[in-house]
Amino acid sequence: MKRLFFALWPNNETRKQIDTFNKSIKSDNLKKVQRDNLHITLVFLGNVDAKAEATLRQTVESISLQPFVLQFDQLNYWQKPRILCLATQRYDPQLSILVNALKKTAEQCDIKTEKRPYQPHITLARKARTMIKIETPCIEWQAQSFCLVESRSTVNGVHYQVLQNWNFK
Repeated sequence: MKRLFFALWPNNETRKQIDTFNKSIKSDNLKKVQRDNLHITLVFLGNVDAKAEATLRQTVESISLQPFVLQFDQLNYWQKPRILCLATQRYDPQLSILVNALKKTAEQCDIKTEKRPYQPHITLARKARTMIKIETPCIEWQAQSFCLVESRSTVNGVHYQVLQNWNFK
């Protein structure tokens, strides 16, 4: 079994911009997301066996979208999971089409997905206790592909490993 999710993975320039902003946030006890782990979760799948993983990989081959742009311009604090994240209120409809297609694929493989409305965000820090007041830059994310990612626990914390990438047409 592997702990899997579908995600948008940033290019190096976008990753650098997000990480620079994240480093500018000063607060005690925040557990910052490591630079290499920054991403946008599309659909969390949880523990998936090898057969379901193979079916997922094959089925998502048929998803066809145009590249699109996302602009993250808000720092949000989500009290229940205690995270600080970059968010956006307006986004390209292609993102919703992608998320819905991935959820449908997961459900066809008998994988349960979250029912709450999708909110695109980039988690920056965990164990947050309050909102941080800081000027938030607008970070533009060029979505050229999506990927299947494995979440692995290590002695140094969680590590995300991209298993496969699918380019938009």
